Amino acid sequence: MSFATSLLKPFAGVLLALLVAAPSAAQDGRAPETRKPKAAAEKQATDKSAAEAPVDADAAHFCATVAPSIAEARIAWQMKRLAELDAQVRQRIADLEKAEGAARDWIAKRDTLMAAASDNLVSIFTKMQAEAAAKQLSVMDDRMAAAILGKLKPNAAGAILGEMEAERASRLVGMLSAADAAGRKS
Repeated sequence: MSFATSLLKPFAGVLLALLVAAPSAAQDGRAPETRKPKAAAEKQATDKSAAEAPVDADAAHFCATVAPSIAEARIAWQMKRLAELDAQVRQRIADLEKAEGAARDWIAKRDTLMAAASDNLVSIFTKMQAEAAAKQLSVMDDRMAAAILGKLKPNAAGAILGEMEAERASRLVGMLSAADAAGRKS
């Protein structure tokens, strides 16, 4: 026997035990001394499920007891939020109605002013020479010029249109005839 063999002989039993235990320790990650027998492991699993059962039952009982009040609280919060949103919508509607009323007032004032100005303008254009009236109407907006021509007597309107450029006079006559056709339909 060699010197190394004589030194290892007393430890051979320990080495053999380690070699036999090493593969099983590698499989489950635990050292061989901490492994429990099968009966002990089954007992521990039974004890664990028995211990968890009351915890699960307690949790289920708690959830069942608290669920209605949680649902009521959620409904109360939702109702409060809906009331807030409803108030905001109502306020917005009121603001829009005020703005609409103000816009209607301005439109009514403008229409009254335009009617008065239109009557005044028509009387002015009636007294003007056809050539001067044509020059004035040629620089006006088409709608305004057509409205003024529509309120003039046919003889005065014809004389003014005769002094205008043919293209512009044609556009204004087209607008007058469209307005006349719309007036007859209604």
